[in-house]
Amino acid sequence: MSTVSDHDTARIPPVFPHRRWLLPSAVVAELDAGADGGAGPGGRPRRTARDWVVDFSCFALAVVAGLLAADSLAREPRVPHALAVADQALGGLACLALWLRRSRPVQLAVALLPVGLVSTTAGGASLIALFTLAVHRPFRYVAWIGGCSLALIPVFFWLRPDPDLPYLGAVLFTELFTLSAIGWGMFVRSKRQLMLSLRDRARRAETEALLRAERAQRLAREAIAREMHDVLAHRLTLLSVHAGALEFRPDAPREEIERAAGVIRESAHEALQDLREIIGVLRAGEGDEAGRPQPTLGALDALVAESREAGMKVTLDSRVADAAAVPASVGRTAYRIAQEALTNARKHAPGTEVTVTVSGASGSGLDIAVRNPAPEGEVPPVPGSGQGLIGLTERAHLAGGRLDHGPTADGGYEVRGRLPWG
Repeated sequence: MSTVSDHDTARIPPVFPHRRWLLPSAVVAELDAGADGGAGPGGRPRRTARDWVVDFSCFALAVVAGLLAADSLAREPRVPHALAVADQALGGLACLALWLRRSRPVQLAVALLPVGLVSTTAGGASLIALFTLAVHRPFRYVAWIGGCSLALIPVFFWLRPDPDLPYLGAVLFTELFTLSAIGWGMFVRSKRQLMLSLRDRARRAETEALLRAERAQRLAREAIAREMHDVLAHRLTLLSVHAGALEFRPDAPREEIERAAGVIRESAHEALQDLREIIGVLRAGEGDEAGRPQPTLGALDALVAESREAGMKVTLDSRVADAAAVPASVGRTAYRIAQEALTNARKHAPGTEVTVTVSGASGSGLDIAVRNPAPEGEVPPVPGSGQGLIGLTERAHLAGGRLDHGPTADGGYEVRGRLPWG
């Protein structure tokens, strides 16, 4: 499972870069986690334009609720004037304290519990404080403080009966209203958390897409490198063999010199053509449809004939009834296996007779084996040997098959591949 690093996160543009004023400051701070551009004094996020509108609206609602409660309080003859003044003073302080609701929601809600118990005009501010607590803090804070507030409502109406509603009706109505405010706050919090989780998913998806693109590029480069080795190694080996023959046998008959020169010229031309196609793939990012078609199993005869013209002793034993029926990808892999095995036999066992055997049918798979006996005399080691077989093993695995290679009992060498067909 991939992880989002700081470097990958830095490459992802911020969310809503031109509409931050529409979001709450708490959400903006979460969206810009790790950046201090939106932090205010004390590390707290600065209020956005939306925050100022919401805070002023909450303050105005609390003031309106306090004025309505004060008007109702003034019409009660049983309430002394001094108590009414004290009630209104506490209500005013509670409304002013709402400007601290974003920075200290827990402390504000706890402080307004006793104030709401003794002050009728502080009821609106207490309700907004509970709503803010539910928005900005986890459920455990809401459960404790909200539970205490619900438990104090019957006590409040027992001490301060409502003149217009019976005791039970006033208690039930107020508790229902309080639960609605808490539930609304929890809904707002869950919606914000959903937004942040979607943001995290989008960032993870974008980062994983970048990682997949980089991995695809790396795999494409590796495939091109394998293809370059498989194609060019065969051509360049032919060039090396015939150039060495001309060097060590300058007195060879004219016909042999002309044949070797022709093979060198043709191999050089083919190598340049293959290199041009591979470079075209690197430049264009995709195969050249106008170029030569990729080899399939049907091209195995031409490969063997080319090796014979280069002076190798090659025997082809093909037991496939219809080579054209072999899938192109399977045939191409079998061709590359034979090509690499012939190249290795030419380098490590010159002068030996190589046997290429191909068998199989649809539904049972395709088998290809290339064997050569032990060479006569000692053959100097070739630098960088074995890389082609490693690439072929991976190619066979990618095709759903396998490739085995190693020395035989008589001192020779065998490369055997099995590929799915059907």
